[in-house]
Amino acid sequence: MTKNVKLKLAIADYPHTMAVKNGSIPIEGVEAEFVNVVPQIGAFRRMVRQVEFDVCELAPTTYIIARAFNAPFVALPIFVFRKFHHGGLLTRPDAKIRVPKDLEGKKVGVRAYSVTTGVWTRGILIDDYGLDSSKVTWVVDDEEHVTQLKLPSNVVHAPEGKSLVSMMDAGEIVAGFDGNAGIGRSGSPTGGWQAAAPQNYPDLFPNAEELEAAWFKRTGLYPMHGTIVVKDSVLAEHPWVARSIYDAFTRAKTEWLARLKSGEADTPTDKKYRALTKIVGEDPLPFGMEANMPTINALEDTAFKQKLIPERMPLARAWFDPMKV
Repeated sequence: MTKNVKLKLAIADYPHTMAVKNGSIPIEGVEAEFVNVVPQIGAFRRMVRQVEFDVCELAPTTYIIARAFNAPFVALPIFVFRKFHHGGLLTRPDAKIRVPKDLEGKKVGVRAYSVTTGVWTRGILIDDYGLDSSKVTWVVDDEEHVTQLKLPSNVVHAPEGKSLVSMMDAGEIVAGFDGNAGIGRSGSPTGGWQAAAPQNYPDLFPNAEELEAAWFKRTGLYPMHGTIVVKDSVLAEHPWVARSIYDAFTRAKTEWLARLKSGEADTPTDKKYRALTKIVGEDPLPFGMEANMPTINALEDTAFKQKLIPERMPLARAWFDPMKV
């Protein structure tokens, strides 16, 4: 193994990644330079457009689209952020949106059409609730990270000078995703986001947590968000780097899981994942290809159905298995 390969990495701060970022758990054989990008979504854009980092955390949908357009980096099955997606689609009370089909013929806001939150949620609404997504006008107020992406005709940009926040407040859209996926912020990740004033909009599914638990039990799918990618050129010259990265993040997660179980780890992020263990089991952040194959396949299928990728990719093209190095 060649020692001290210099790599520039852009990974967000999580309780389960900090031991790698602060150097207390080294990446064997790597001299790591960590670059902090806040929000991490800004790093997504810099990676897919300029390939600025050797290793980067990306949203998985952004990654799948970029790879479909021959991006020179490949994903490892390390998933540093996960959540379910029945919750988080907010509606205006006066729009009388009672079930997902009520969104047909209406305008719904999402930061960008390829936002992973939107992709997962639309997939659920299409597959489980019969929504015809093509009959919804999806209103966006930011750019797509991957510039080659051609959007469906039912995706439109917010008018000049308007944001999803202002359009929701004015009743120009009837629903919007919360948080950074939609009406929880204004501006762009590169220009600096501002938090939007919270409004009392009800969730499309008020019993989202119950639905998410039932959905996981039925499907075994556990949506991933943060995915680690590595430049093809790095792996071509140093294929062992994939296993070194995987082992370091696995060790950091294992140590964090012990603190999570004991109660020592108790930040808001820790509490979120502790709650998720009640649904998914003791490890709320499973790594590796075998454990994640159903979810990987489901995300690619729903991305294809939503016209985000031109064709389904062979597994070996989209994912690099560090256990096979």
